[in-house]
Amino acid sequence: QVQLVESGGGLVQVGGSLKLSCAPSGRTFSRYAMAWFCQAPGKEREFVAAISWSGISTYYAESVKGRFTISRDNAKNTVYLQMNSLKPEDTAVYYCAAARTTLSSSTSIVRSAYDYWGQGTQVTVSS
Repeated sequence: QVQLVESGGGLVQVGGSLKLSCAPSGRTFSRYAMAWFCQAPGKEREFVAAISWSGISTYYAESVKGRFTISRDNAKNTVYLQMNSLKPEDTAVYYCAAARTTLSSSTSIVRSAYDYWGQGTQVTVSS
């Protein structure tokens, strides 16, 4: 059974930082494109950031550009999301996702492009 396990969420004040991790279990994801999505209460799950299997290509939602950084360590089979300058509107459950196919800037934002999802980790930014 393939699982994606997120960690690193929590409560942080406005302007603070958090680093999320996603560690797949059950298989290696070094050849998968990986992404982070978030879902706030009452809202649709939306794209945050994605990274190609090689780590060369990264894509970001406009709302997080310059504040969030996605990265991966294939040797550790782990994907990260460094979140800086956090705002109250960043409050959401953050989900890790994996895609078997190569994604582009336009396809990486599409939820159906991803084959595996984690259970999510809560991020709360207090003002």
